Amino acid sequence: MLSLIGMAFLLSPILTSAYLLIYRNFLNEISTTLEFKNTAFIICLFVGLASMLFKVTKDWLILQQERKDLESKRLQSELKFLKSQIDPHFFFNTLNNLYALTLKKSDLAPEIVLRLSEMMRYMLYECNELKVPLVKEINYLKNYIELEKLRQGNNFKINFNVEGDAKEKMIAPLVFIPFLENSFKHGVNNQIKSGFVNVEMQLTDVDVKMEIENSKITTLNDKNQTKKSGGIGLTNVKRRLKLIYPKKHSIDIIDKSNSFKVRLDIKLT
Repeated sequence: MLSLIGMAFLLSPILTSAYLLIYRNFLNEISTTLEFKNTAFIICLFVGLASMLFKVTKDWLILQQERKDLESKRLQSELKFLKSQIDPHFFFNTLNNLYALTLKKSDLAPEIVLRLSEMMRYMLYECNELKVPLVKEINYLKNYIELEKLRQGNNFKINFNVEGDAKEKMIAPLVFIPFLENSFKHGVNNQIKSGFVNVEMQLTDVDVKMEIENSKITTLNDKNQTKKSGGIGLTNVKRRLKLIYPKKHSIDIIDKSNSFKVRLDIKLT
């Protein structure tokens, strides 16, 4: 502001001199010149102030855009890192299951390899975008559940039901699988006599709701069960949901003595 006032003091005499030079034949009174000196000072001050405000506003907008771009790049990097942690976590467990079947020389091993290859193709070639078709994501879940059914046989109750139309809907990739994997990890256990996993999905025009309920070992106390139900998979997917769907998702966990339920609601709009 001091520089602005100083500039006005320097420029107003120049503007006044130009005014006197142009209108020298029309100025009869010295008072007119004195009045214009004050006017010239105000004009210089106003023009300088307007220019300063324009420059400050422009620089602020550029800075905000740069910060927004930087934040977007940071979020993309973090999302890629989190997704890269989820993928090996899932395949590690699946390959362990496949290894157990090959040791038993089970006839189910070839079909598991086929379904696993379909899932790997989806993860390697179709999950590189921020959003993927919901139809493909549901098909990925179906393949995973079929793998578990093949591995478990008829020892446990496994249900998967989808209500609604998934066409033309997009979703963040691999946001459901950690919850599903966790339910099988704790709900289908040799120590549980009547183990079960129930998966319900409701699709509407505005959101996707998923409810997963699984049995659990009743001898585990709540503290140990909560600790065991966590892990890198759930931690990462919760972080991804906060980044991709801020204030557009909700997770409810109901921990009972003999069951564990997760309700996930994601707003699509």
